[in-house]
Amino acid sequence: MPNGSLSLPARLYLLAWDTTKRRITGSTHLHHLVRAGALTELAQRGLLVDDDGIVTPVHPDSRTGDVVLDGLLELVSESRPRRWKSWVTCRARVTLDAVRAQLAAEGYLRAEKKRVLGIFPSVEYELDRVPAVEALRTDAREVLEGPVPVADVGDRDAALVALAAAAELRTFASSGERKLHRARIDELAERGGAAAPALRKVVQDVRTAVAVAAATAASTTTAATTAN
Repeated sequence: MPNGSLSLPARLYLLAWDTTKRRITGSTHLHHLVRAGALTELAQRGLLVDDDGIVTPVHPDSRTGDVVLDGLLELVSESRPRRWKSWVTCRARVTLDAVRAQLAAEGYLRAEKKRVLGIFPSVEYELDRVPAVEALRTDAREVLEGPVPVADVGDRDAALVALAAAAELRTFASSGERKLHRARIDELAERGGAAAPALRKVVQDVRTAVAVAAATAASTTTAATTAN
């Protein structure tokens, strides 16, 4: 699975890896970011549409061939109607687990089975394909910084940068860099939904939900640190 064929949620997950320390970052809200990526890609593909704010599958039997995206399509089809912001958080760890399993099967990650307290089975993941992740990050930063005009950036690449920035992924861009490129990030968010006015609103709603999740996770962490 070369980088170019990776789904949006898979690329967002890999961007969260610190390739120097070999550890994942933003774990408190990473599941929301990954889910946001899956929702956005399915909307860009025209398989999920906006029906007066409600996430609606175009056809209950539609499939992409990607196990992560198809799993979310099935979940949305079988669940009660929800808005985009609700789907960013609702059972989001299901999508994160599916992404990790997919990337392990493709050789990006190495799964190690362990037991918590010596009793409960658990799986921990280690990053295996560091050069591939570093190349992915380099490509994403080129989209963030230019010089390619926003109009010439692909919709998935544009959404990748807009969502990673909204989630405040430190492995992708620092706070100062996000402020420096704020105008371009906003333009990239627009580009991610350029196919239709309804899609543009979807991308914005999902992006906002990710930003709220990141801010909530940060404030919770700060409060816990202060309490200790």
